[in-house]
Amino acid sequence: MTTTETELEQSIHIAATPERVWSLVTDLSRMARWSPQVVHSFVRGPVQLGTRAINLNRRGLLFWPTRSKVVVFEPHREFAFRVKDNATIWAFVLEPTDGGTRLVQQRRTPDGVTDISLRLQDAVLGGVDRFTAELQDGMRQTLARIKADAEA
Repeated sequence: MTTTETELEQSIHIAATPERVWSLVTDLSRMARWSPQVVHSFVRGPVQLGTRAINLNRRGLLFWPTRSKVVVFEPHREFAFRVKDNATIWAFVLEPTDGGTRLVQQRRTPDGVTDISLRLQDAVLGGVDRFTAELQDGMRQTLARIKADAEA
């Protein structure tokens, strides 16, 4: 059902408390403000363990929905959601530092990535390697935008 794929990680230092950063990364409705791929997030109920959401994603003229569920909710420490459509887990890990927070964004693939997702990446998104590079760049952009909001 799934194929193994490299996990991704990016991090940034933010001059804000973990509490401030937590309040931002757990506000799924704001993800479109930060992520270059997310157009809109539809969240069902308050964000907590088990909360479900639907994202509308975009790359150029191509749009696609994804369904997710919050699978880790450890206040001020870790927030993660599993994307049902491709079996990946997207996580934000917060680490207190002198003068702020180290925010780590990860795409975890403990069960690999679904074959259909990999086939679509090859057929529509320029291949797995190209799409993975875009995801890495998108993660850097997302973290920089969260940092800007947290420090504002």
